[in-house]
Amino acid sequence: MKGEEELEKTDGSRHDVLMQNSTTEPMDPSKQFCPNSACSARGQIGTGNIRIHSYQPQRYRCRTCNKTFSARRGTMMEGLRTPTELVVIIVILLAYGCPVQAIVHAYEVDERTVADWQKRAGKHCQQVHHALVEQGKVKTHQVQADEIRAKGRKLVIWMGMAIDASSRLWMAGVVSVRRDRELAERLLQHVRSCCQFVQGLLVCTDGWSAYPKSIIKAFREKVKKTAGRGRCCLEVWPDLCIATVIKRTKKKHVVEITRKITRGSLEKAQELLLMTVGCKEFNTSLIERFNATMRERLASLTRNCRHAVQRLETLEAGMYLIGCTYNFCWPHHELSNRKHFGYACTPAMAAGLTDHIWSVSELLRFKVAPAPMPRTKTTRTTSQSNGT
Repeated sequence: MKGEEELEKTDGSRHDVLMQNSTTEPMDPSKQFCPNSACSARGQIGTGNIRIHSYQPQRYRCRTCNKTFSARRGTMMEGLRTPTELVVIIVILLAYGCPVQAIVHAYEVDERTVADWQKRAGKHCQQVHHALVEQGKVKTHQVQADEIRAKGRKLVIWMGMAIDASSRLWMAGVVSVRRDRELAERLLQHVRSCCQFVQGLLVCTDGWSAYPKSIIKAFREKVKKTAGRGRCCLEVWPDLCIATVIKRTKKKHVVEITRKITRGSLEKAQELLLMTVGCKEFNTSLIERFNATMRERLASLTRNCRHAVQRLETLEAGMYLIGCTYNFCWPHHELSNRKHFGYACTPAMAAGLTDHIWSVSELLRFKVAPAPMPRTKTTRTTSQSNGT
């Protein structure tokens, strides 16, 4: 009994110290930007317009618009009074699929607070994903797409997923209550925004009939064929290939696999397939493994659970939290082998989006700079020109 009481006292004291002591980051104005949308210097880093306004609380001031803003502005920690260390620990546990009730019991945090932090982290990760991944910088030769079916409370939810086979980068994910062509088109539009313009691309999917037309619609470019006025023509990428993999199951076991080329030539599709290390035949195994990871770490996606999905927003926030930590924070086991890189490597590192493994704290504190204000063209009036 005495040992248990002493253990409880030490745990309580450790928790109190964690709640009271929170290390503050050093302030560096050269790495900050003005978040004011009405400021002419918004989103500009290193221009000398940011100064330190106060150290406690940490605030900066823009010399252009003379507005002050918090050092946590634009991060997941904005507006939170809880120590950053505790928030990061709980977000890490949520990203690994730890039950909410276990977090509530271990850290004595209200269940609604944990749910709110998960939504905050998911929305912030969505902004990071759009700012870094969906910028047309991923050089890929093979993309795999698939769907996840999740049971909710009085509804069925579908999640479309896509992954880059070369770098194992999670490229896109969409959530919908219907498995229709709109779901496929939204998914492929997000994939298109990630990819560079390449001459050859192989897309491997299952036998869903909505995929071929949605892929062709997404991977088109505007081409001006005639000089002068007139609309541009939309032409499909010249070497776009679509491979369809159909699996026939019997008693929950795969008994037959049918592979066929829906669009493009077989020779070009095999050439693009061999560009991916480890891929020897057309399949969707990589995206299926990622879907299994998503089901394992997101409680509402498990097949038999008490935590069924109620809102699409909650499921989407959890999807972006797990997807961003998978891309930037967790080293990929296959990519770390000698066949690929031979050192600890994340999918974002393999895709060339970053040069190091991010910590979860770095991900949650990453600030997305707003687009700079466009310059307005000044025109000289007649009176001014005559006066000069």
